[in-house]
Amino acid sequence: MSDLLERLRSRGWRLTAQRRVVAEVLSGDHVHLTADEVHARAAERLPEISRATVYNTLGELVSLGEVLEVSTDRRAMRYDPNAHRPHHHLVCGGCGLVRDVHPEGDPLADLPATERFGFAVSAVDVTYHGLCPSCSADRHPAPSSGA
Repeated sequence: MSDLLERLRSRGWRLTAQRRVVAEVLSGDHVHLTADEVHARAAERLPEISRATVYNTLGELVSLGEVLEVSTDRRAMRYDPNAHRPHHHLVCGGCGLVRDVHPEGDPLADLPATERFGFAVSAVDVTYHGLCPSCSADRHPAPSSGA
């Protein structure tokens, strides 16, 4: 059983077939799917699941604090089941791949008091942007050794 399913079961959340399949689709490391991607994968397992049910279930999971909404490209919201371990994101500007990262240190410590403008800062969201190895190789292919 996935970590998310275990957490939901321990909370006493009623696991209908539709809710279960959404939670199963969100299982795994580095999962950052859009609602449409969740629906497509859920429909492969449970063809009768509706888009509305997926959206409602995702909304409930976010409200419960079991799934995070993540915006990595200022377009579609992505859903991250890694809600209980603080982390940041690494995003590929080529293919959109998103990976969870856990750098050492406290990013809030890097914000000097003079730059806080009196804010009582409660959270920090960091997103690193770059190219994954595959996209980097596509843009900068290795030189050929032709004669």
